Amino acid sequence: MNTWNSVAFGDLYMMPSRNGLTRPSNVRGSGYKMVNMGELFEYPMLRNPDMERVNLREDEKKTYSLCPGDLLFARQSLVLEGAGKCSIVIDCEENTVFESHLIRVRLDPGKSDPLFYYYYLRSELGMGTVQTIVRQVAAAGIRGSDLERLKVLCPPLPIQRRIAAILSAYDDSIENNTRRIALLEKMAEEVYREWFVRLRFPGHERVPVHQGIPKGWEVIPVDDAFEMTGGGTPSKEENRFWNGGIINWYTPSDITAAEGIFLTRSGMQCTEEGLAKSSARLFPAYSLMMTSRATIGALGINTTPACTNQGFITCIPNEGFPFTYLYYWLKLSKEYFEMLSTGSTFLELIKSNFRKIKILKPSRDVVGAYHNTNMPVFKLIETLLQDNQNLKTTRDILLPRLLSGKLDVENLDIQFPPGMSDLVSAGN
Repeated sequence: MNTWNSVAFGDLYMMPSRNGLTRPSNVRGSGYKMVNMGELFEYPMLRNPDMERVNLREDEKKTYSLCPGDLLFARQSLVLEGAGKCSIVIDCEENTVFESHLIRVRLDPGKSDPLFYYYYLRSELGMGTVQTIVRQVAAAGIRGSDLERLKVLCPPLPIQRRIAAILSAYDDSIENNTRRIALLEKMAEEVYREWFVRLRFPGHERVPVHQGIPKGWEVIPVDDAFEMTGGGTPSKEENRFWNGGIINWYTPSDITAAEGIFLTRSGMQCTEEGLAKSSARLFPAYSLMMTSRATIGALGINTTPACTNQGFITCIPNEGFPFTYLYYWLKLSKEYFEMLSTGSTFLELIKSNFRKIKILKPSRDVVGAYHNTNMPVFKLIETLLQDNQNLKTTRDILLPRLLSGKLDVENLDIQFPPGMSDLVSAGN
C-alpha cells in the first residue's frame, strides 16, 4: 500500500473524456448501435447487448465510437446515487456509439487497467469519491471536467491487473452461470410447450383428442385445481412483529428485483407473532408467488416456507399440478392475467376473477412424467442461482480489502481470465 499513489483521474486518460452524441430523431435505423443510460444501469459490464440502432454521419461514427475497455459514466440521474455510475465495455460490435447522457473515458493502458478502475469506481470507496462531485441541479449530475480532476488511488499497474483478474474471475463465473440458467429455462419452457401447448407429449399418437382435449384430460377452474392464498402486512408500528424475525415476508419488489426464479430470502422478515396477528398466511416452500397488483404476473418460487404482503396471489402446487407445471402455465398466461386486471389507481387481478380462470388438467401419468423430466432442470437452475449468490458474496467481501490494499496480491501468480486478457490486448 506504500506505493499506492493518489492521482487525478485525468492523468490516466489516453485522450480527453467526451460526452456522448445527442440522440438523433431518426432512431430505429439500420446503422450503429447506441448505448443509452438504460443499458448502463442494466448491464454494468456491457457485453454487446441488444439496443436501438441509429443512422449517423461518418464523422459522428468516428468521434463517438466505443471499444472494449472504455468506461462509461452516467452524467445525470433523477436518483442521486445514479449520477456517476460507472460501466465498462467488455465487448461491442464495431459500429457502436454512446448517447449524450453518458461520458466516455478511455484510459492509457500503459498507466492503468480499465477493469481495475471499473471495480474501484463501483466500490463503496470509489462511489463515495464520485459522489463528492455530483452537482445538485434539476437532476443530480457530473461534468467531464470534474471527473478528470477526481482523485483516485493508483497502485502499480501489475497490482491493478492482479486485483482486476481476481475480481473478474468471479464475474466471469457469474456470467457463465447466468447464461447456463437462461438456456436451462428456455429448454424447460420448450418441454412444457411441446407437451401441453402443442400436445405432443410421449405417447400422444395413441391418445384420442376431442375438441382439442386429449382423452383423460380435463379443463377445470383453478379453484378446483390447487390451493391459493393471498397475503397481508404485520403492523410496521409494532417493532416486535419485525425485530429478530426469521419468516420470509415477500413484497412485489423482491420478485421484480430478483436475479432468478428461486428466492431464498426476502428483503424483510417478520416474527411468528407478526404473522399470527396479520392476514398474511404461511405457505410451503416451492409455491408460486405471483404479483397481482400494479405489476401483474411477475413470478418467484420460494425455497423456504414464507408469506407475502397483499400484492400477491400465491399458488400452492400439488401432485396433479406440480410447481414445474404451474410455473410455465402462469408465465405463459401473463398477458391474459393483465387483460383480466382492473383498477383506476393501479391494475389488480382480484382473486375472485383468478379463481374462475380455466386450466388444463393433464392425466396424472403425463404430468408426473413431465415433472420427472423437468425437475432436474429446475434443481440445476436453483443450484446455479445459489452458486451465483455465493460468488457475489465472496467477491463483495474481497472487493474492499483488495481495493484498499489491505489484501496483498503483489506476490500472487495469477492467470488472467479470458475476458481480461482480451481487454489488455485491445488496450495495447
